[in-house]
Amino acid sequence: MRRKIPSTQALICFEAAARHESYTRAAQELALTQSAVSRQITALEDFLGMALFRRTRHGVALTPAGADYARQIARQLDTMERDTLDAMARQGLGGSLQLAAVPTFATVWLIPRLPDFAARHPDITVHIETRTRPFLFNETPFDAALYTGTPAQAANWAGTRSTALLNEDVLPVCSPALIAPRTQLSPAAVARLPLLQQSTRPEGWRQWFDAQQVDAPRAHSGPRYELFSMLATAAAHGLGVALMPRMLIEAELARGELVVACDRPLRGERSYFLVSPAAQDERPALRLFREWLLAQASGPAADPHDAPSPSPRARPARSG
Repeated sequence: MRRKIPSTQALICFEAAARHESYTRAAQELALTQSAVSRQITALEDFLGMALFRRTRHGVALTPAGADYARQIARQLDTMERDTLDAMARQGLGGSLQLAAVPTFATVWLIPRLPDFAARHPDITVHIETRTRPFLFNETPFDAALYTGTPAQAANWAGTRSTALLNEDVLPVCSPALIAPRTQLSPAAVARLPLLQQSTRPEGWRQWFDAQQVDAPRAHSGPRYELFSMLATAAAHGLGVALMPRMLIEAELARGELVVACDRPLRGERSYFLVSPAAQDERPALRLFREWLLAQASGPAADPHDAPSPSPRARPARSG
């Protein structure tokens, strides 16, 4: 059955004219005449059966329907361009994955391990953008998301399936300048230090102190930071004690920028998940990435320089 899709040239002309709200500037950008742009938009309006622009004293302005359509079309054209560039880069081989990811986990845990994935699957390209909250997959170009939340939050992300990867076990860390060398503080001593808060986990310290059966009146006090990376930097600079997942600060601990103030980890409420649309047919590239992630999550800490050589038996993944 023939698809109900207007010509690509008409959509490109419309997107440029909508962005500039000017046929003249759209024509200059596209190296066309103004009349050619006008004809393409008129044809598009006839195809849709609605007006996209209205005439004004100074030129044209989008109608409400035109503004809504322009937002949708701009996103789709960006996706088409990206997919075309990917296909050109791969010369027909392999596939690509568009990932949304929480930033610190992506920077500290995932990216140092990606050389291993690239060595095992050299024909799969992984693109990453940051997202910190759930979204609708059908309104984005993402194939999957690396998300942190409670199991209930992951289960309630509409239209998705979730694969649990890692638990967020947290413990107090600080600058070595804040405590005596090689000292382990008691939970009560931690409660007397400045506490660094994470704005997305406001009950984190309260839960930790409750687990240690320690009264901490200042459990909610202290400066707040949104990202774990900010929290780690603040702690390393002596601003206070941070409650951090060890897996996100292994490098800082190894370099001595941070030390464990009290080695009593707490199993947090949140975990890290790979979330993808609940489609029946999963792309081979995403299936391979999921399997690789699970192996990485169950294995020892990765050294970014230890990527293996590609296996001669490895088959290139095909995008589906």
